[in-house]
Amino acid sequence: MTDYPEKISDDKQLEELLSKPTAETIEMFKRLDGDIIFLGIAGKIGPSLANMAKRACDEAGVKKRIIGVSRFRSPEEKKHIEEMGIETLQGDLLDRNFLESLPRVKNVFFLAGMKFGSEDNLSLTWAMNSYLPALIGEHFKESRIVAYSTGCVYPLVSVESGGSKETDMPVPVGEYAQSCLGRERMFEYGSKKNNTPVALIRLNYAVEPRYGVLVDIATKVKNNEPVDLAMGYFNVIWQGDANDVVLRSLDHTKSPARVINLSGQEILSVQNVVQDFGILFGVKPKMVGEEANTALLSNSNQAYELFGKPQLPIDKLIKWVAYWLEEDRKTLGKPTHFEVRDGKY
Repeated sequence: MTDYPEKISDDKQLEELLSKPTAETIEMFKRLDGDIIFLGIAGKIGPSLANMAKRACDEAGVKKRIIGVSRFRSPEEKKHIEEMGIETLQGDLLDRNFLESLPRVKNVFFLAGMKFGSEDNLSLTWAMNSYLPALIGEHFKESRIVAYSTGCVYPLVSVESGGSKETDMPVPVGEYAQSCLGRERMFEYGSKKNNTPVALIRLNYAVEPRYGVLVDIATKVKNNEPVDLAMGYFNVIWQGDANDVVLRSLDHTKSPARVINLSGQEILSVQNVVQDFGILFGVKPKMVGEEANTALLSNSNQAYELFGKPQLPIDKLIKWVAYWLEEDRKTLGKPTHFEVRDGKY
């Protein structure tokens, strides 16, 4: 078991923890052939994921070209990626000329997508989440592709079910979730047509002290705002553990595409987590509404069989989030909308 600190003191320590490769990841990079490209690197997950790959290569003693592609919202964002030792290419992936200029490297991670505000621009949501994957699948047909998807393609299920499995039929609610299933179908189509090895990662939810379901709940408790209990249960996984699994998924790409659920072992109760944060903040939390008998839950047993169970305990993660917010450190300001039950994000 990794020796984790009691609290995370600053962004530097957080990035160190998020991007620390496991021995298994380092071993994989020792034998991995080809260079690596991260498409949509500048989001919430991309920087630490790519940094973990770079650190794993360094510790494995191998040299690879590692490329990060994004529109980059600011020069600082681009500089931050480059300071990790990652080459950057700036452009819009929906621009066919730019896309076709990208080097056809062997290992591709697809992180681009649209979620926040998706209801306000549905045509762009479908373009990013369904049309673009078809283009990517064709351009990188000779590569291995690991693509992020979401557990939102599943229906709400009972807590007693233990969560949706990869063999369950997707029933996406709302256009965001439908477009995400479209993403999967386009990668599946390319995988079958071109015999491209693909892994589709149905993630929900990755968490760290600046972002995620735990931050959403903790912020409301700290600010003495009521927490709605309607979506009464959820899964989360430490983003460092998720990064490890995503990188190692290169070893498990297949044609036809393979689906991998990725989340934490425990089904967490919103009410219990609210009470935990109340104790940590020394306040009496406010809760409204009643727990529904269904929630968006994933069963990730297949991932545990392939990669082992997540290393970071949930109680440690809850304490990290509380310490971070108690010290008024920076968050990303992007709510997950995990409580949404009608698919309108």
